[in-house]
Amino acid sequence: MLKENMDTNSSNENYADRFALPVAEAEVKTEMTNQQQIGNIQQAIHLNIDAQQASHHLLKQMNSVFFNEMTDDHVLSPETAEKIEDWLSQHSIYQLEKLNETAKAHFLYQGITFAVYGETSGIDRTIPFDLIPRVIAKQQWNKIAAGCAQRIQALNLFLADIYNQQNILKEGLIPAVQVLSHEAYQPVMMNHRLNGNIYSQISGIDIVRDCKGEFFVLEDNLRTPSGVSYMLESRKMSEKLMPELCNQHVADIGQYPQLLREILAENSKVDCPIIVVLTPGRYNSAYYEHSFLAREMGVPLVTSRDLFVENDKVYVKTIRGRQQVDVIYRRLDDGFLDPLSFRPDSTLGVAGLMSAYLSGNVVIANAPGTGVADDKSIYPYVDQMIAYYLNEKPILSNVPTYQCREVEALDYVLANLDQLVVKEAQGSGGYGMLIGPKATEQEIDLFKMKLMASPSAYIAQPTLNLSVAPTLTSQGIAERHIDLRPFILSSPERIEIVPGGLTRVAMQQGSLVVNSSQGGGIKDTWVIDEYSI
Repeated sequence: MLKENMDTNSSNENYADRFALPVAEAEVKTEMTNQQQIGNIQQAIHLNIDAQQASHHLLKQMNSVFFNEMTDDHVLSPETAEKIEDWLSQHSIYQLEKLNETAKAHFLYQGITFAVYGETSGIDRTIPFDLIPRVIAKQQWNKIAAGCAQRIQALNLFLADIYNQQNILKEGLIPAVQVLSHEAYQPVMMNHRLNGNIYSQISGIDIVRDCKGEFFVLEDNLRTPSGVSYMLESRKMSEKLMPELCNQHVADIGQYPQLLREILAENSKVDCPIIVVLTPGRYNSAYYEHSFLAREMGVPLVTSRDLFVENDKVYVKTIRGRQQVDVIYRRLDDGFLDPLSFRPDSTLGVAGLMSAYLSGNVVIANAPGTGVADDKSIYPYVDQMIAYYLNEKPILSNVPTYQCREVEALDYVLANLDQLVVKEAQGSGGYGMLIGPKATEQEIDLFKMKLMASPSAYIAQPTLNLSVAPTLTSQGIAERHIDLRPFILSSPERIEIVPGGLTRVAMQQGSLVVNSSQGGGIKDTWVIDEYSI
């Protein structure tokens, strides 16, 4: 659910008494079943059926009015699209659908599911996987990676500033009231210095391309960004289903879990620190990702029942007795971290955790209070942050944004709602949005009332003609809109970005909403080292 805060919807507190779990519970899988899966995949690949074969020139036939990332990006060698097209042409639509079904079965077996909070059914869903990869040339990726690193560096410096000297606020570059009155701003973090000024150790930046192929940052995710397990599992499926294409020319992303562990360790001042992943529990919609990352890093997966604080130090209960914890990779919201500092009714957090944190005896990643920097009402100021803290020009541009809290901006938005996208400043998951060109008169009238009642709660942006990529649908191969979420890892020593990221795809024809909770799916993201596969 990807910044839907699928990780952190800790409001399901009625399940809290069932959240205790063995640390390694999620790891039990049988080798026999894995072999059966591989057999099914191989069988699907070699299906030899008399169905109508897909024609050649599949990709060129689309003649998109949007920027097609496979055929319109002149940095990519035409040979790349031709090889993917040739591979697709060797399979019927029926065969390709079977391969996608094999991926779905794999995801379901592995527990790669998510829940949509608010649904009465409570049924977990498997996220749709599209077999056709999104391909990015190394030259384009280098720009994306440099822009993401620059942006995260500035955002971390901004967080260090607003929780200490507050120079950027004093100089009036960002309205102080907009920051200090923000509900994600945590006064308890004032004057607390972090190692290397790193507040967001794990970040996700959502990037789109417009009709000319230019990259834009759509939003920043600094609290508990999700989706990296989808990125890694998508690559596994590509390697199994199309090994002829997913070869050594595709940049590797498998090192992410090891990099994550190294980055978390580097944020601690302790040699060989003890690291844990703190989850709300198995009923959380992103529980699979929590258990996956803990398993891949080789660290304990814990709930609040496994931790306790004594003398401002955090300990984990183990079969060998208690052990001091040095780093907590938390996957729950600030408000639920510590009932003594935040919500007193929280049973998902650890009493006294903030006292241990502020005493410097444990690292919490990401730091409490990072959410103020990824709010959509703060997003328009990131360009100023880059200039102010780094004395640089932004490598990646922002989408032009209207702050509805400003009178002139509000007047413009109200007069042009049918042409704009309106979002809740603290919304996520594709909820609470108005896409003007696709909205009814009734929906526009409703949003007018919402804007006039609470203008500071909304921002507006022009409707972008998002780029498209070839996607397998029930009617064949068609274009669908996509975005990209690279994952950025930060420590006092370095910034690391694995070459790729999570490509989300709007599976519904004409839809611009890629969020999984709104029917979106995922693609594997291939960064091609030598412009060809």
